[in-house]
Amino acid sequence: MSPMPLVIIGGGPAGYTAAIYAARAGLHPILYQGPNPGGQLTITGDVENYPGYRNGVTGPTMMEDFQAQAERFGAIVKTGTITKVDFATYPRRLILDSGVELLAQSVIIAAGASAKWLGLPAEKRLYGKGVSTCAICDGFFFRGKSVAVVGGGDTAAEESLYLANLCQRVHLLVRKGQMRASKIMQERVFKNTNIQIWFDTEVKDIIGQEHVKAIEVIHALSKATTIIEATGLFVAIGHQPNTLPFLPYITVDDQGYIQTKKRTTHTNIPGIFAAGDIQDPHYRQAVTAAGTGCMAALDAERFLQQPYRDF
Repeated sequence: MSPMPLVIIGGGPAGYTAAIYAARAGLHPILYQGPNPGGQLTITGDVENYPGYRNGVTGPTMMEDFQAQAERFGAIVKTGTITKVDFATYPRRLILDSGVELLAQSVIIAAGASAKWLGLPAEKRLYGKGVSTCAICDGFFFRGKSVAVVGGGDTAAEESLYLANLCQRVHLLVRKGQMRASKIMQERVFKNTNIQIWFDTEVKDIIGQEHVKAIEVIHALSKATTIIEATGLFVAIGHQPNTLPFLPYITVDDQGYIQTKKRTTHTNIPGIFAAGDIQDPHYRQAVTAAGTGCMAALDAERFLQQPYRDF
């Protein structure tokens, strides 16, 4: 079995951008889309903050454009999920969910991160219709309206503060009696008069058929329920990077995100690169993911140009 020059794992903005650059460089990349082709954008409504789409675009349409552009330059896009790897030998060995084994001279991991959910039936039904996991992405649509944010950490605090500048009212729903956010973030939230904090409060249900109309919450101490009028619910309880298939070979941080060498996409394994949300706990935007996809392709090209690789 001859090794492929480059295998890209993941079909989101990072993976497709890497495929575009790698194909144009003559690397003949093969991209495996993974369990969610197109990534999180395929379950996103309108995208208005990606450059080049002056009138906005739906997430699925944008991912179709990315894929078509990659295929135009010769990238091969396939269905399938990499479930196991062996990075201890070279060429690198990858195993698909079908059981098929692949050999690759270089690999770009762009498998993304998955948002953590509350587990409510209405959550996915109303995703993109008032339910969101990204205030920077969707906050504009709720300008002048009342919204709720779920979570008690830094992410929830940051989302609340961002939305407080846009929305009429922000209800921050904290499951415990105190926040987990850093002290400085808590101070900023407490000082913001546009944020109402609900401690010891959990979301019981999301009310609305076509769009979010209100949030039903239950209070942990009294067990009483309250209906909060809100047209948006931002779930900010964290993300889980999809790094499990690459452990224990790839070095990750304490949150599970792949660690890359400064100002590059190089991982701790030669010829293995990481791009997109799987290595980014901070920004998690389509445009930043695409940027790191470009970087990963350029890093892979330089790696493959080395006349001799001794590991």
